[in-house]
Amino acid sequence: MEPLKTLWYEEDTDSIAFVDETLLPVSYIIARCTSIAELGTAIKTLAIRGAPALGVAGAFGVALAARTSKETGYKQFYNQLQTDAEWLSSTRPTAVNLSWGIQRVLNSARTSGTVHDAKEAVLSEALAVAREDAIICRKVGEHGASLLPDQCTVLTHCNAGALACSEWGTALGVVRSAVEAGKDVRVIACETRPLLQGARLTAWELARDHIDVTVITDSMAASLMRNGEINCVIVGADRITRDAVFNKIGTYMHAVCAKHHDIPFYVAAPVSTFDFIGMEPDILIEERGREEVASFSGRMTIPEGVPVKNPGFDATPLGLVSAIITERGILSSPYDISQVIETVEYKSQR
Repeated sequence: MEPLKTLWYEEDTDSIAFVDETLLPVSYIIARCTSIAELGTAIKTLAIRGAPALGVAGAFGVALAARTSKETGYKQFYNQLQTDAEWLSSTRPTAVNLSWGIQRVLNSARTSGTVHDAKEAVLSEALAVAREDAIICRKVGEHGASLLPDQCTVLTHCNAGALACSEWGTALGVVRSAVEAGKDVRVIACETRPLLQGARLTAWELARDHIDVTVITDSMAASLMRNGEINCVIVGADRITRDAVFNKIGTYMHAVCAKHHDIPFYVAAPVSTFDFIGMEPDILIEERGREEVASFSGRMTIPEGVPVKNPGFDATPLGLVSAIITERGILSSPYDISQVIETVEYKSQR
């Protein structure tokens, strides 16, 4: 399979290039950000989305802010960079990878003595984050592929594929690695209301790679499980705390249904997605706009004045998770999240 590249840094123009995911599957367009404000807009509108991709985007964002800064004094330069970093972190508060990538690159500027050295250091570190993401996703895929039978049907929710990373993917990386290993894997993709990331994105990239994929409405999943048409569920994650997995709204519902039908429920995520300090009650769930739910294809679907609830994520208790697939290996219940603390430098962003 030819890897699908999602976002990258263009050094000659100091810009961030990315696949605009709001336009898929109708149009495959490469867009560019030349300022941190443009990057923030791309993140808020979900033109760039997915936990690992947000980590890379955050890293690139700090590099972009630094490289385009007009400040000549190091103290003023760093203070402005820190302000830009804090603002960028706030654009998606639930996903921990964004703040992780931002903080990692910001730390490289902190240890530099001059503006010139800082600009070189942040770009080098940001490019390293992107390279590592590609390697990490491959490792997640390899570990996860070992869990799949030689012939199986996998249910997935939202998009945790190449479009949610710099390439390859986490949950879909497991599928890709299994297919690459010769396994016969079929994917059932939940449409993922209200923005249809499963229907628009997961189906698009799997079809691109000639992997068997069928789209269903979110409410069909339990029925298919009951009928024996699903062998396992694999999803990504935007944050994993000591007691829960935070992922796209609807994930918890699938986990409950999988548990009832004795179907394995797997979470595929890099170690950078772990929040080693937080617990479920500590985490702010992003509430998105009414218009995402109240209209469809430009047509109003809810009467004017009727309120909606539109949380971007929900929390799935770890007791419903059969295994967590990371680049370091597979974690199984009972979970001790501290198992991976020593393997990664972590800074709490709360």
